[in-house]
Amino acid sequence: MDLKTLKTFQTIVSAGSFNKAADELKYAQSTVTMQIQKLEADLGVQLIERGKQITLTEAGRLFHEQSRYIVCDMERLYSSMEDIRSGDGGRIRIGVTDPTASYRFPQLLQEFLTRYPKMDVSVEIAGTAALSKQLLHGELDLALCSAPELGEQLYFEPLFTETFVLLLPGQHPLAYKEEITAEDLRGHRLLITAVNCPYRKKLESVLQESGGPPLDTRVIGSMTALKYYVAAGLGIALVPGIVLNPPPHGTVQRTLQGKTIDMVCGILCRISDYPLKVASARLAQFLQEQDYGTIGKQFKSMRV
Repeated sequence: MDLKTLKTFQTIVSAGSFNKAADELKYAQSTVTMQIQKLEADLGVQLIERGKQITLTEAGRLFHEQSRYIVCDMERLYSSMEDIRSGDGGRIRIGVTDPTASYRFPQLLQEFLTRYPKMDVSVEIAGTAALSKQLLHGELDLALCSAPELGEQLYFEPLFTETFVLLLPGQHPLAYKEEITAEDLRGHRLLITAVNCPYRKKLESVLQESGGPPLDTRVIGSMTALKYYVAAGLGIALVPGIVLNPPPHGTVQRTLQGKTIDMVCGILCRISDYPLKVASARLAQFLQEQDYGTIGKQFKSMRV
């Protein structure tokens, strides 16, 4: 029993005769007859009473009712498989880090799904370290994040750079300075992200180069939430410029002089998964086509 035979049976019932079904399906009548004979032999029951007009037996009526759903489900399945083969459909599991997940990716995903409405995309939001582990465990297909640690079996293609600025409460002593250096931050509470965050590691590296006593820090686990803690007067923070449009009321922003902590972001996947499968490759290509600024054109693909 196959899908063609089931469709032939359904067509005979809807058309009312073997001849009309053969014409509709563009089969020879003998082919239609042979298909139904084989179907009845396989099932061990007669489905159709032959005559001037066909009549379904009791078994035929039951088979007609039940097989309609099978035919519909199988046709949808074949259509889905064709969508996957052609790259128009499929399931994609992508991980995204903040602030990209909150400020860039919603619009990107909406545009991608408008172009490919049959795609099923699930989004996991976490830090680069967590997303790297999920990729290595096969729990994600690709990620949009910063570069992972060296030595991982991962492929990274840079796309754009997140630019960071210094955000201060409006009445903070440093808010009155036009130029602020890393040395100026010592003696003032600095709000930082979790210990495994690439942004924090780069920030600590830059600040440690200036020497001096240990920094006064307070951990705030969310990159996108930092600005609200600054607005509440809990400290100062280096935050992605994209989240400050506009900056919270009662805050001011400054550029940190000297070395920057801007973060390169891009597409991450397992080396063993590259080139990506058709659906994931569609999304990766879409992300590569977007205008993130000139920085995306200044880097070449790299393996880490």
